[in-house]
Amino acid sequence: MQKKLILPCAALLIIMIMAACSPKMTEEEKENQYSGTIPRVEALNPVSIDYVKERVLIYAPFELITDISHLTEKEKQILPILFDVADIMGSIYWQQTIGNKEAYFSRIDNEATVDFSKINYGPWDRLNNNTSFIAEIGPKPAGANFYPADMTKEEFEAFDDSLKTSLYTLIRRNEDSSLRTVWYHEAYASKVQKAADFLKKAASLAENEGLNKYLTLRAEALLTDDYQPSDFAWLEMKTSKIDFVVGPIENYEDALYGYKAAQEAFILIKDPEWSERLTKYASLLPGLQKGVPIEEEYKSEVPGANTDLNVYDVIYYAGDCNAGSKTIAINLPNDEEVQLKAGSRKLQLKNAMRAKFDMILVPISEVLIDPAQRQHVTFDAFFGNTMFHEVAHGLGIKNTLDGEGTVRKALKEQYSAIEEGKADIMGLYLVTQLFEMGEITEGEIMDNYVTFFAGIFRSSRFGAASSHGKANMMRFNYFEEREAFTRNEDGTYTIDFDKMHDAMIALMQDILHVQGNGDYDQAKTWVKEKGVIMPQLQADLDLLNSSGIPVDIVFHQGKEIMNIK
Repeated sequence: MQKKLILPCAALLIIMIMAACSPKMTEEEKENQYSGTIPRVEALNPVSIDYVKERVLIYAPFELITDISHLTEKEKQILPILFDVADIMGSIYWQQTIGNKEAYFSRIDNEATVDFSKINYGPWDRLNNNTSFIAEIGPKPAGANFYPADMTKEEFEAFDDSLKTSLYTLIRRNEDSSLRTVWYHEAYASKVQKAADFLKKAASLAENEGLNKYLTLRAEALLTDDYQPSDFAWLEMKTSKIDFVVGPIENYEDALYGYKAAQEAFILIKDPEWSERLTKYASLLPGLQKGVPIEEEYKSEVPGANTDLNVYDVIYYAGDCNAGSKTIAINLPNDEEVQLKAGSRKLQLKNAMRAKFDMILVPISEVLIDPAQRQHVTFDAFFGNTMFHEVAHGLGIKNTLDGEGTVRKALKEQYSAIEEGKADIMGLYLVTQLFEMGEITEGEIMDNYVTFFAGIFRSSRFGAASSHGKANMMRFNYFEEREAFTRNEDGTYTIDFDKMHDAMIALMQDILHVQGNGDYDQAKTWVKEKGVIMPQLQADLDLLNSSGIPVDIVFHQGKEIMNIK
């Protein structure tokens, strides 16, 4: 009897020893094995080859290139390193959207589908309400690959973990199906380590003190997910001819809660002449905030005095900023605490902006804007509206009046659409004020209003899956209710300046009230009811499509395009 007992105990002991000695899987190994959002089927086929071929053509190709002859030899040596880091950010973004990129593409044998997937970073058409263009794949998960696809909101709300709403954590399941949080730097450990090593190498070549400090601290941030020190360093970096925006930044990809930041990267070359034109505006921002026509409590926050406005040519996009519609201006950092303490930087991407103006906005105006008002559609107005959109992100209100936290947290997944709407309309208000103050003297204010209105059609074409698209649909419907425009018998639109001005003020006030009150229910109802394309607007957008006007641009970019080795 004793022997019979000894044998099972010995076997159990051996199993326990083997289990203790076997290597424990790292979070990165677990993440690499995670199934992601793509079903495990043998082949992935387009819903329609014709659809995919047609949709690829809505993107007009544009070559990202600029003159770098004014850079020093060491600055030129930095650039290829930044390209390598950007590619790593792009590879992580693929993981955040679908999971294993290689496994996805290995099951597609159609070239057009591969090309369209690269534009969209996955199988969902970002400019057609995230419609799946792969037969075997269903709707896009609202939480992308940041959360388990089968996780319910009730389950998330009951999950007791202070890190669950962090910008820089994934939500994953344990073996017993319970939830856990995983830091980005753990889930993508080898990739962020490689990127950090590259950044340190670039920092060692940086002759500009600000660039050196930023790259060094950003390298550390990738390894710790503590981004505030590098955000402050980036705000101080105002004299470098090279800029590099890199890391987990925007929340658009997380349509479930808007909590999770997605990886991206921009490589930028400063345009000193255009930048000089903007320097005078930064000092005016605190005064402009005070002058916003709304109750004092909704404008009591004072934007940081170090706000910086500069113009760049962009030579590389990777990750979130390159998915579907392309970013043409940057307002960072997003961290509300950093913004209130130190301000923000607003970077205008002039070459990409010019491409969208020439290839998309001008053709739209030739179809939909009253011929008598078309001369008011100008690049300077488009540039100004875009720039002050980014400026407006730093104004308004960042924390709810009840003291419960940030507007971002209060409005959850509705935040992005509401915030983009605020930036659009408050940006136009700022331009109006600067004209009235005599600070803007080139052109006329009507240029900005007509160009702004034409821009609604451009951005509405991004669809309801886009926060920018929703914001523009909401604004179009708001303007229509207040008769800010007239649709003529020939199908073109005429803007009524005075009514549009009044509607602009009212809309800005409505948005600031929703944000300051942290009114999630009102935000959700507003977006649901008004962030949609009404039949007449849809007919106009269909006309633009049938006219062959591109919806957005796609880049020919990289070291080879820039002739960089």
